[in-house]
This record gives sequence, structure tokens and C-alpha cells, in this order.
Amino acid sequence: MRLVHPYWLETATGELDGAVDKAVKFSDMIMNWLTDVDMWTNVLFSGIRIIVLFIVTRIVIRVVSKIIDRSLARHEQSRINVNPRRFATVGELLKNVTSVTCNFVMVLLILSEFNFKLGPLLAGAGVLGLAIGFGAQSLVKDVITGFFIILEDQFAVGDVIQTGTYKGTVEVIGLRSTRIVSMNGETHILPNGLITSVTNYSFSNALAMIDLPVKNERSLEEVVGLVKQALAGIQEQNENIIAVPDVLGIQSMSTSEFVIRIVAQCAPNTRAEVERNMLENIKQAMEFDERERQALTELAATEE
Repeated sequence: MRLVHPYWLETATGELDGAVDKAVKFSDMIMNWLTDVDMWTNVLFSGIRIIVLFIVTRIVIRVVSKIIDRSLARHEQSRINVNPRRFATVGELLKNVTSVTCNFVMVLLILSEFNFKLGPLLAGAGVLGLAIGFGAQSLVKDVITGFFIILEDQFAVGDVIQTGTYKGTVEVIGLRSTRIVSMNGETHILPNGLITSVTNYSFSNALAMIDLPVKNERSLEEVVGLVKQALAGIQEQNENIIAVPDVLGIQSMSTSEFVIRIVAQCAPNTRAEVERNMLENIKQAMEFDERERQALTELAATEE
């Protein structure tokens, strides 16, 4: 039978006692941690402060959103020619900025409750933002330009605009790009940084203009009277016509014909429709007058 050397026996016993001591110390540490009144008091108050911060943030966002809605509604009622979608776009942007800012401040305050040092964190975020700004200058330019497009109310969703060679209806306005659908159905996606000048056809009333060529065989008084008679009731036919069309007179003339200019004030972005409607009425009146003249000529020839 082999006997255990006393050295190994003492070593094993010492290791066992050390393990037992470590286990006892660990259990004592757990108990002390669980029964630490000051620690649990701090945790309780920190939890209460975090809940209060969350509730206050939600209340601030809700109150600011209500203030934005009331302010935009007041400005909308004070303006005569206004597109309500324009105010909706600005309102949503301001609400998003408010929400992001309040939530960012709330996250910083919550981190401070967990004893995070905010100074190095903010400094690192600033350096990171600066690096991203240098690396994505075009993206930053697009975002800044998009922000001011919406904030300055340059155009809104539903407006008909022209920028450069692109003309169409604004379908989407984003902080980075704008989507325009042309009259033929093409969709143009333009980075906001490339939008340097904009012509907005939906801001104010338009002016429909027709240059009507007439042969010199007809007298000026006769043609003007016929045109006025043709456009007499056009406002009831087309609600986009704001004022009664006006015959300005002769715009140009040649040896064979003269041109009469007719104008009418109409609602924004309805110029083409109003011009077509006016031309239809004038054409019908001229055809009717031509048939009457022909009938009178035939009657006179029959009597002879």
C-alpha cells in the first residue's frame, strides 16, 4: 500500500482551506452588496430620476409640438394664398428636430446618473463629427441646403417648380435630396446641394395669355366683341379663373393679319388649363359666327 507524502498532504489541505476562505469571502461580499442600504438607496433615487427625466422629456416634446402646431395654424390663417402642405412640411421638420434634441439631452443625463464622464464623450463626438464633416462635405452641404429649403419655405410637396432644366411637381422633400416628377412622368432625384435657384409656380396667381391671329378681312371691333362674348361666362365654367379675361388689343400686325392679346388672372399652376379653356370657347364662338355669315351669304345669293 502506497502512503501519501506528508508534504503533498499539507499542500492539498492548504489549497482546500484557501478555496474555502475565498468562497466565504465571496459570499460575504455578495451579502454585503445585497444588504448595502446606501447603495440600494442610490439605485432607487437614480431610478426615480431616470423615470422623471423620461417623463419630463416626453412632456417637453408634446408641449413644443403643440406650440409649433398652433403657431403654424395662426400663420396659415393670416396668409391669403397659402399651401397648407408647406406648413405641414415645416411643422414636421421642427418636431423632428425638437424630438432628437430632447432625446439626446435625456440620454446624456441618464449616462451621468451611471457616473459616465460626459466631457471626453462629447469631445470624442465632436472630433468624430468633424472628421465625418471633412469626409462627406457634399453630404453635409446637401443636408444644410435641405434644412434651409424647408425652413425658408422655398417650396413644399405638391408645388410645381423649376430648377435648372428640371421642371415638375415636388413629390418628396428630404434633408439630402428632392424628388421631382415632370409632366411626362419622369422622376428626377436632385441632391439639395445642386439646387441653387428655384422658380416656384405655386406661390402666387398665374396669368393666362393668348395671342390670337386674325385675318385683316375682319374688323377690330367685330373681333373684340366676338371674343368678349365668347369669354363672358367662362368663370362659371372654370373655377380657376379669378378675374374676367381682358382683351388688351392688337399686339402685332402684318399685311395679312393682326394679333390680339387676351389675358386672364388664374389660380397658381393652372395657366395651361385656363388657356386651353379660353381657346376652346373662342374657337366655338368663331365657328358659330362663321356658320352664320355663311348662312347669310347663301340666303342673300338665293334672294338674288
